[in-house]
Amino acid sequence: MRIRSFEDADWLAVYAIIREVIAGGETYAYDPDWTEQQTRDVWVEPEPSITVVAVDEDGTILGTAHSGPNRPARGSHVSTASFMVSAQARGRGVGRALGEYVLAWARSAGYHSMQFNAVVETNTVAVKLWHALGFRTIGIVPEAYDSKSHGLVGLHVMYQKF
Repeated sequence: MRIRSFEDADWLAVYAIIREVIAGGETYAYDPDWTEQQTRDVWVEPEPSITVVAVDEDGTILGTAHSGPNRPARGSHVSTASFMVSAQARGRGVGRALGEYVLAWARSAGYHSMQFNAVVETNTVAVKLWHALGFRTIGIVPEAYDSKSHGLVGLHVMYQKF
């Protein structure tokens, strides 16, 4: 598996992953009724942000991530990122590879730190991964996410200083 920059030709595969994850109702508060264009506008942001894909040896897109400033102007020294992995690729280290790539990119781009604004507390695989990659949970917003299978659950705010 390798991580590379997103290309326009990747969009349909990336869009399929995003639709699958949103439909699951367990990790992202994205609107399942968004159009394809609305979804693309949220996921493929202009510079200074990046969008990347994880691809298998045969070119199959396994997952995607995007990263950039968490806030504009006076908050732009802090980065953020989002990650999605296809159901077929979960458990193969794709999320870790994307996380390591994005963290290295943010450091090299001169960001001071990275903040995740909303990691669903019942997404224990992600919470464990981000802790393993050096993030701390600095707060939990109670009942801030309406999980399809768990009802109202908390959102972790996670942080890592570089």
